[in-house]
Amino acid sequence: MSIEDGIDFAIIELFFFAYRDFTSDPDQILADYGFGRAHHRVLHFVNRRPGLTVAELLDVLKITKQSLARVLKQLIDTDHVVQLQGPRDRRQRELYPTAKGRALALALARPQSRRIRAALEDSGATERALVERFLEAMVNPELRAQIDVGSAKMSGKSHGEH
Repeated sequence: MSIEDGIDFAIIELFFFAYRDFTSDPDQILADYGFGRAHHRVLHFVNRRPGLTVAELLDVLKITKQSLARVLKQLIDTDHVVQLQGPRDRRQRELYPTAKGRALALALARPQSRRIRAALEDSGATERALVERFLEAMVNPELRAQIDVGSAKMSGKSHGEH
């Protein structure tokens, strides 16, 4: 362990390298579409939480409306995401992946899932639970409620499959 001035550089560097490799496969796929990591994040959450409102997505991603607008417009214009008026509040805009958007979201997640599976392969359920607890603890406490893994709302269905 390399702790200097109270800074754990070893873990920080492991995070840098892990993140670099975790994002490298999706980055290559995204480049074919002229998309970037912002598109990936939007597609991920729209696919995992169909019907997510624009306001909810802004809250999850912690980005400005202006930053989201450009990315969302591209995803809508390329038929990866559809935006519908909310049934209860017409001012709300709900987001759904199209079949094309869902296919891309899955294509982006597959290599990441393979990488995670390979890293956890020699670990048992106890180690996996430890990794999940560690990653959850890395999220700001006031934002942990946004972690919704396995919820019913995360059906991952595309628009038209409800």
